[in-house]
Amino acid sequence: MRRSRGYDDAWDQDLFKKNCRVDIVHMDENTLEFDMVGIDAAIANAFQRILLAEVPTMAVEKVLVYNNTFIVQDKILAQHLGLNPILADPCLFEYLNQGEEERTEIDTLQFRLQVRALAKIMPSSHQWQQSAIGSCQTLLLEPVEGEAAEDLTWCFSPGVTEVQEVQGKKLARAANARLDTFSREISRNEKLKKAVWLACVRDHYIFSVKSTGVLPPDVLVSEAIKILMGMCRRFLDELDVVQME
Repeated sequence: MRRSRGYDDAWDQDLFKKNCRVDIVHMDENTLEFDMVGIDAAIANAFQRILLAEVPTMAVEKVLVYNNTFIVQDKILAQHLGLNPILADPCLFEYLNQGEEERTEIDTLQFRLQVRALAKIMPSSHQWQQSAIGSCQTLLLEPVEGEAAEDLTWCFSPGVTEVQEVQGKKLARAANARLDTFSREISRNEKLKKAVWLACVRDHYIFSVKSTGVLPPDVLVSEAIKILMGMCRRFLDELDVVQME
């Protein structure tokens, strides 16, 4: 059994089943915000990395330039093209086998770009998928009134705290701790830092997944879960092989 800062880190499957849950906070066509509660940081980090690097997305890989008369160099032009996700479902294609050079319609899309006049190229603003983790609690230990209440709001991200009028006085209150970005700006204010209590919830992780590609955010999350499950299965298979040897 291993303890970390007073916490018991020993694995308990029954406790995991009891405490683990996923809460959907917001979902639309391009954004999915949800909470994973009752999981270890290692699982949350693995899930985040899979979302960022393992979920497949169709994009430009190779660019053949026949005639480029524009001021932008061929290499820079190719890089900008590669930053834009293609509106094509990657689930309908197959990976190219290692060492295989011949491309087919099963694994490759081919485009022909003909532009006579190109005014300028702007940096790509596409977000394929993005996730952020962390959960914070903000609690005011003592009343913060007047100008100090206004100063307090500048110590946090917008929306974390707010100022209300109570009996003609300005009074600060904690509003939405989910918006906190862990800047710790409050610790630099000698007058206010003792009036606020900040703490991280150890097993509560907030994910915000955004997509401007062909796959909606809920599908990105589903694909990431499948990939994580596949990794776990391969790891268990490797353990079985080692034990047999």
